[in-house]
Amino acid sequence: MTQEISNTRSYRGQTPEQRRADRRNRLIAGAISVYGERGYHNATVKAVCDAAGLTERYFYESFANSEMLLIDSYNFITDLVRERVLLAGESARGGRVARSRAMLYAYFSSIQRDPRSARVFLVEIRGVSAAVDRTFDDSLREFGLAVTRLVAPDVLDDELLQAGVIGGVIHIAMRWIACNYEPPIDEAVAAALRLGAALSKRPRVAPATSA
Repeated sequence: MTQEISNTRSYRGQTPEQRRADRRNRLIAGAISVYGERGYHNATVKAVCDAAGLTERYFYESFANSEMLLIDSYNFITDLVRERVLLAGESARGGRVARSRAMLYAYFSSIQRDPRSARVFLVEIRGVSAAVDRTFDDSLREFGLAVTRLVAPDVLDDELLQAGVIGGVIHIAMRWIACNYEPPIDEAVAAALRLGAALSKRPRVAPATSA
């Protein structure tokens, strides 16, 4: 009983579980900083721990390896960006175009606001391993569905179209980052908006005819 009480005793107002959660969050923040500045492949566990202000023994308290930290860091950024984008769409007044413009502006603003997070979100996540690629693909699919529900619910059944539009917007964002956030954000949003219009203008495909 004494051991059980000591394990749940708070330290500076925090329980052991809260302290572990705090250390995990610090490691994620450190990873975003380090991966965003150096790149995932040029980062070490020690560099991430130094950025988090923790010793390396705490790394393995929360993560089996660097790949799992990359996945959790990516998911953290993705959740934050998705929340901003969907909130912008839900708050926008007007029809599909107004909602789409608001959501795209929130997306590109999030990227511009923190270049290090943008690098993890769009660049470092690619090509690391099959598990990381699955995380990216699953996230992209969920993002596409969430966006489509708001701006074009009538094409929810067209996953290929959603993937094409979301993938195209990501490529616009990556080119925009590579060009040091030029042209201005309004032009980047306008380019993505023209592409996104495909969600609401799905053409009817004529049935194939045999020769």
